[in-house]
Amino acid sequence: MSSRILIVEDRESLCRLMRRALEQEGYAVTTAADGREGLLRLGAQEFDLVLTDLKLPGAGGLEVVRASRRTQPAAAVVVLTAHGTVAAAVEAMKEGAADFLEKPVELDDLTALVRALIHDEPGVLALPGGPPIVGRHPRMRAALRLLRKVAPTGSTVLLTGETGTGKELFARAVHALSPRAAGPFVAVNCAAIPAALMENELFGHERGAFTGAVTLQRGRFELAAGGTIFLDEVGELELAVQGKVLRVLEERTFERVGGGRPLAVDARVVAATNRDLREMAGRGEFRQDLLYRLDVFPIELPALRERASDVGDLARQLLAGIAARLAIPAPELAADAVAWLEAEPWPGNVRQLANVLERAAILHERGAIRAAELAPLVRPPSAVDERDEVREALVQAAGDKPRAAEMLGTSLRTLQRKVRQYDLGGVGRYRE
Repeated sequence: MSSRILIVEDRESLCRLMRRALEQEGYAVTTAADGREGLLRLGAQEFDLVLTDLKLPGAGGLEVVRASRRTQPAAAVVVLTAHGTVAAAVEAMKEGAADFLEKPVELDDLTALVRALIHDEPGVLALPGGPPIVGRHPRMRAALRLLRKVAPTGSTVLLTGETGTGKELFARAVHALSPRAAGPFVAVNCAAIPAALMENELFGHERGAFTGAVTLQRGRFELAAGGTIFLDEVGELELAVQGKVLRVLEERTFERVGGGRPLAVDARVVAATNRDLREMAGRGEFRQDLLYRLDVFPIELPALRERASDVGDLARQLLAGIAARLAIPAPELAADAVAWLEAEPWPGNVRQLANVLERAAILHERGAIRAAELAPLVRPPSAVDERDEVREALVQAAGDKPRAAEMLGTSLRTLQRKVRQYDLGGVGRYRE
């Protein structure tokens, strides 16, 4: 039986073109001329995919998206949006749309996207010299599509999402797919550098700027010339430094500490945060004008628990990479292990999953990895167990704060709080 597609589009000529292209691919196509008719069609018939314009008479495209997700959750939804209104498409994807197409619609892009969504082809973005980004879930597909759209441009990108969702991997992909790919990629963890040193770290200093400044030092923005600078955890910047970053984005210039002349900036900015910058701006903790400059093209990365259907493919990909790095045979995952992994909440997201799989690969002896082997590695710790876990991570990391946080699948700030909470300041040569 042919897959069934509903097109909700008020422009008759475009609707006719899309219908003809999809029917030539073998799909059974139903059309609706406005939003109200689209809602009626959704109530009368089941579809495998819904293609809807966002601006419709009768009922808006977002209403069609919501109705489709409510009444036919198995159907993928693709929205059509006018050029330059990507923000509206992002809002539609938050409501459950799987992807979007910009007008004027390229029919080859349309048929390729429909084919991928209906036939559940895996979404994989291979990166030169880096691990691929794996994502079949609609929200991950949407993020990957936004990534491909913005990477070739020079626009500032803001990546949002929980800790461990892959924001740095996305930032590296933006760089790798951009005209600046041959230039440097400079990553700055804004949460890992003390506030007193941040300005010097980002902008450098002149010789003699302060006691001990015996030579000129170039900052991260200069080191990223011709390439991309990645400001991870940008919400941790102090207000004073935020003002200097704002100047970089507005004027494309900066001054070194102790310097008196402006220097040009030739670096694309990609920022990331796991915090709500709008909420912070409302409390006066983050500059509203900087938020506007950073939030040019936002991409939200879903938490792993929100895309459980990706966990099996992702776990296999991670295991292959782990095995290659450790020079051990890549173990397979038994069906019960995949089911168990998909059911876990993964508060540390992909980073936590990778750490659990690495421990499992090291401990595993023969055959496929079973669920029983994985469960003890991610059991929720009690307060006593958590103290032991934090202590063990600090010992294994020899006091390397970011590494210990990564091993635990948590943020650096959370680790610092737990170290103070459990009085572990001297463990593993740990230093504040």
